[in-house]
Order: sequence, then C-alpha cells, then structure tokens
Amino acid sequence: MPLVVIGSFFRSRARPRWPQQSHITPPIGGGSCQSLGILRKGLTVAKMKHYEVEILDAKTKDKLCFLDKVEPNATIGEIKSMFHKSHPQFYPTRQSIRLDAKGKSLKDEDVLQHLPVGTTATFYFRDLGAQISWVTVFLTEYTGPLVIYLMFYFRVPFIYAPKYDFTTSKHWVVHLACMCHSFHYVKRLLETLFVHRFSHGTMPLRNIFKNCTYYWGFAAWMAYYINHPLYTPPIYGEQQIRLALILFLFCQIGNFSIHIALRNLRPPGSKTRKIPYPTKNPFTWIFLLVSCPNYTYELGSWLGFTLMTQCLPVAFFTVVGFVQMTVWAKGKHRSYLKEFRDYPPLRSPILPFVL
Repeated sequence: MPLVVIGSFFRSRARPRWPQQSHITPPIGGGSCQSLGILRKGLTVAKMKHYEVEILDAKTKDKLCFLDKVEPNATIGEIKSMFHKSHPQFYPTRQSIRLDAKGKSLKDEDVLQHLPVGTTATFYFRDLGAQISWVTVFLTEYTGPLVIYLMFYFRVPFIYAPKYDFTTSKHWVVHLACMCHSFHYVKRLLETLFVHRFSHGTMPLRNIFKNCTYYWGFAAWMAYYINHPLYTPPIYGEQQIRLALILFLFCQIGNFSIHIALRNLRPPGSKTRKIPYPTKNPFTWIFLLVSCPNYTYELGSWLGFTLMTQCLPVAFFTVVGFVQMTVWAKGKHRSYLKEFRDYPPLRSPILPFVL
C-alpha cells in the first residue's frame, strides 16, 4: 500500500469531527450558562427585601415594638418570640397577633410574606392573660369529680348525719354507679396523658376556675343524692339498670375508639388537620353520619348513667352537657366545611340527620 494512502488513513481516524447539526453546542464553553444562572440567582437573593414589622396595642394603638430586617419567610410564631425578647412578661402563648385590632388571631405557622401586608407590616397585639397547659386543665378537671364522688360514696363525716358516717348503701345500683362514674373519669385521665394530642398547647388560666366549678359542682350534686341514705333504686329495677349499663359501656368503648381514631390523624408534634373517616373499628363507622361522634358517644354514656341512677341532678347534668357539646360540635362542623371542600355532605354535627 502506498505511504501517502496510509498516512491519509491515520489522519482521518485521529481527527474528531463534531456533528453537523447546528443546534448542538460543543462542550468547550458549556459551563458559561451554568455560571450565568448561578450569578442571576445570587443577584435575586441579594435583591430579596426584608420586612419592617411594627406591633401596636390593639386597644390603645400605641406602638409597642419595632422589628427591623425581618426575613420574608419568618412565621408569626417567630415574630412572637422576637416580641417576647423586648417584652419578657408576654411569653409567646400569651400573645394574640392580628392584622386588624378587632380581627382574628393569626396562626403561629402563618408566613410573613404570604400575608396581605407591605414591606412595612403593622400588627396588633392583644394580651390573652396568664396561660395554663391543656393537660394540666384536664387533669385538674377530671381528678376533682373522681375524688369528690368517692367522698360521698364512702360517706365521710360532715356530709350526712353522723350515724351514717362511713356506712355503705344497701342498694347494689349505688355501688355500680360509683364504679361507672369512677371508670369514666379514670378513662378521661388516662386519655389525657396517653391519647390526646392538642392543637393548642395552652388556654387562659381563668378558664380553669370556670371549668372546675362546672365539673366539681355537678359531681358533688349528683353524688350527694345517689349516695344518700334515703336513695331509692330505679322504678323498673334490675332490667332498667342492666339496660342502662349496656348503653353506658357501649358508649364508653365508642368514645375511646373515636379518640384513638382522631389521635392517629395527627402526627406527634404537629397541628395537621385531616378529615376523619371510619376505620376498621365498627365503633368509628358513625363517622359516616356525624362530624363529632366523640360527643355523640359521650351523650349516650350520660344518658345511660341517668337511666341507671334515675336521679334528677344526673339528668340535668346530661342536658347541660348536651347543650355545650352541641355548641362545640357545630363549631367543629363549620370548621370542617370551611377548610375542606370535599367534606362529606351527609354528616351532621352531633346527631345523625337531626342536629
């Protein structure tokens, strides 16, 4: 083979050729576009505006605090912490931060740049008063009725006539009522410690006095008559008592089942809200018709206790509790409808098809 031909052959093999398509760019300058993108991103970050936040007193409109160079992604919770540094007496859970002096409180997770405010944001502060944790409130509310009822059951001195001190009733329904009442409040205490997950960590301290007056006062009133030496059993005797016991226990199990289902909807440490749906537990199937079946079962429990004891104070406590739970249930039902567009339309707040 001639040498000229061989030389041209090797030159053609060694010389790389780029594709002829005009839209493909050789890799020699490919990094310039990436560098330009990084530069633009840096300029965008550099131009990101900080916020100035002023906090006014909701009542007097006096300026309480001015925060400079607040990050756009700062939350209301973080702003509360900043405010707390300048006003140590107002810890975050005691603060209510609002867009309008008479408006609703903003949520701690609300982000500053997502609120309808300018780069100079004005918020209004309202003092919620001294706060106390929900766990403490519930433990106090439920321990009182448990102890108070047992004092009447054992007939400690200064309640009834001296001759009845530390005596026991001859009617077995009185002992059964004590067991049911104690079971109910022990269950509530255990649920408070191990089941409930609270969306709000605290409540105003003044509310604990109102709540304890309600629970403790009714417990004393009911216990006084049920454990009274002159108490008489229900008219229909054992059949009425057994039917009432079945209703009470059924609703207690149902109430516990609903609390477990609601607990599983919210991961620990979060405030996530989801639509509750029935689970494999048959006691939760009532979710198909009711938004707050925990209140439905609570009502059924006290109806059973009323039927068991046939005591007027118990019936009155049941009616008052039903009215209050209806208010709570309607509020939660409205909240569900407002928050979730796909909320099941057949559900009622507390009683299926009725209320």
